[in-house]
Amino acid sequence: MASENNGKITMSERMAGLKSEFGKIVWADKKKVGKQTFATIISSVIIALLIVIFDMLIQYGVDFLVKIGG
Repeated sequence: MASENNGKITMSERMAGLKSEFGKIVWADKKKVGKQTFATIISSVIIALLIVIFDMLIQYGVDFLVKIGG
């Protein structure tokens, strides 16, 4: 079809393709989404805590170096 129109796709062909692709989507069930959400929240909290700890250590090191040099 596209070759008949100099390589252009009509709007109806585009919509038919979109409808076909939309039908291939597999939606996760509630239980799986809940588990993934929980894992995401826990991972985010752990990473945030690691950032805070590293920030405190770096700040302590900088303060220590400033006191020695000053």
